[in-house]
Amino acid sequence: MLDYMEAIMAAQSIEEIWPVHKKAMAGYGFNRLIYGMTRSRSRENLGNRDDFLVLTNMPESYMKPYFEEGLYLHAPMMQWVLHNTGACSWSWMAENEDNFTERQKYVMQYNYDCGIRTGYSIGFNKITQRSRAAIAMIADIGVPQEDVDAMWAEHGREILAMNNNMHLKVMNLPYTAAHKNLTNRQREALEWVGEGKTTQDIGTIMGLTAATIEKHLRLAREVLDVETTAQAVVKASFQNQIFLIEA
Repeated sequence: MLDYMEAIMAAQSIEEIWPVHKKAMAGYGFNRLIYGMTRSRSRENLGNRDDFLVLTNMPESYMKPYFEEGLYLHAPMMQWVLHNTGACSWSWMAENEDNFTERQKYVMQYNYDCGIRTGYSIGFNKITQRSRAAIAMIADIGVPQEDVDAMWAEHGREILAMNNNMHLKVMNLPYTAAHKNLTNRQREALEWVGEGKTTQDIGTIMGLTAATIEKHLRLAREVLDVETTAQAVVKASFQNQIFLIEA
């Protein structure tokens, strides 16, 4: 476990973290994982799907319908983690199935058909009112929930600690969920806006005309899919794309 913690803490990118975490969870029998995080959740919905950060080793044949058809919105364990913090055995679904909607039962059947029957889910502590993150840890095919629960009774505390450690590290690393990266110029211009500088100030600092600075800020807004520069600064900050310490 110490080797795992040291590897996660030393990681400089999400791409470094994920293989380490997958290997660690596989050691407990969770060979399939789905981690999801949003920082644009509202009271009505989870926000723009393009803003989600999703890490998984599930096949595209499963994930594509799960997201494109909006099945994730009706997954019973998704509903649990949206309203709860901590770990939950998937036995919760069997205990509450009679209260599920038809759509929730449909998603359960979709998962069963894909060999997803037993496991654990973790809802992470909220950092802000608009953020939410969770991970689904899927047990190997054929492993009954009773066996998963018995393993969790013995190792659950350390598994929970490892997942929380991974999540906190991910939250502090740059990510662009839809593969939309700011250029160095766009990033620098947004940073100076964040420092309270005017367009004219930024042009002088960067050695560019005010019109060129306006162009960089406009393109940054387009990349981040926001309407105002203030929103761009906030979103880029959430994604840890600005004010970076270069390696």
